[in-house]
Amino acid sequence: MSTDKIIQIVQEVNSTITPVILQFENTSLVNHRKVLDAFHKARITEYHLKGSTGYGYGDAGRQAVEDVYASVFKAESALVRGQIASGTHAIALCLFGIMRPGDELLTITGKPYDTLEEVIGVRGNAPGSLRDWGISFKQVDLTQKGGFDQESIKASINSRTKIVMIQRSRGYDWRPAFTINQIEDICKFLRGIKENLIIFVDNCYGEFVEEREPIEAGADIIAGSLIKNPGGGIAPTGGYIAGRKNLVEMAAARFTAPGVGAEIGASLNFNRYFLQGFFMAPHVVCEALKGAVFAAALFERLGYDVSPRYDETRSDIIQGIRFGTAEEMVAFCRGLQKGSPLDGHVVPEPWDMPGYDDKVIMAGGTFVSGSTIELSADGPLREPYAIYMQGGLSKEYTKLALISAASECNPQKLNILSD
Repeated sequence: MSTDKIIQIVQEVNSTITPVILQFENTSLVNHRKVLDAFHKARITEYHLKGSTGYGYGDAGRQAVEDVYASVFKAESALVRGQIASGTHAIALCLFGIMRPGDELLTITGKPYDTLEEVIGVRGNAPGSLRDWGISFKQVDLTQKGGFDQESIKASINSRTKIVMIQRSRGYDWRPAFTINQIEDICKFLRGIKENLIIFVDNCYGEFVEEREPIEAGADIIAGSLIKNPGGGIAPTGGYIAGRKNLVEMAAARFTAPGVGAEIGASLNFNRYFLQGFFMAPHVVCEALKGAVFAAALFERLGYDVSPRYDETRSDIIQGIRFGTAEEMVAFCRGLQKGSPLDGHVVPEPWDMPGYDDKVIMAGGTFVSGSTIELSADGPLREPYAIYMQGGLSKEYTKLALISAASECNPQKLNILSD
């Protein structure tokens, strides 16, 4: 398909999505005020941008970072560390820190994200899984409409059930992300079944998309990655945990060692990146949402199934585009890679990515390796052959990259050619 034709469609799409864009900007303003207030409450100064070495005892900057996170997420405490390698690592710290042999983990949002399957022990034989530690697992699938199956959830909770885990984002599933209102409703429902349940929300890709976060909706603890939303495209690595003080302390004991927990761990040069990234995060998330809406409207206009549609409610930054074949998935990623600032000359190929059962195709020339807030797209080569795009530091960059991606796709499937 010619680039000129795509540019014509882009102009039409821009007019269509304008009302939705304004909603994102309003949310960004609310969230930016929340972050600014947290900086003022913590009395952040240039001193807090400095880091520590060695054991990291008495690191005032590290403590300030964690105070800001706790304030914004309305949590009693937070653990924010560069040594947390990924969102999966942050989630694993919570699960292993809080649960004990004989406990049971219940997920109520269907199949766990691929990388968590080996952590839990439902796939593969990785040493040290929850299964190895005598922690059992149950899964409740979503309803056909993609909602919580309350009847099955109630039937699955028993005396051993300790943590109920909710994956807010769609991950690699063709379903909507769960909104904060939906999370609030299910939290109330769970409390009515068993009061002492620990409700844990995987918050990856959801931070700052709405005006509230899961702790405000009734969750006990949340976790996520700093090379996603809260890092604002500036944090070079890291992850966070936030929630009830005793639960965060248990995760911190797993992170370092019992007895020292969050008191040690040098911040090195991370403090400035973490604070600056978090300050920028509401705006960057807003830009990513603008790009996702543009992608939805553009690729639906070009004849593809998208989820969510451009005008549907969003609670994460992920945009699904269903291609139907592995070849078109690869073609999209090839085009997106050509539009990236780094490695634009590189041709993506499917590969056996650690933690995944299927080959995965990925695109994204990011300044921070693997950063999914900058702009990336990936997906496992399996039904429904969908690419999941996330991030975009600026709406302009995202548009240029998507024009490049669209030009690589199969013109025979584009209904626009028959206009």
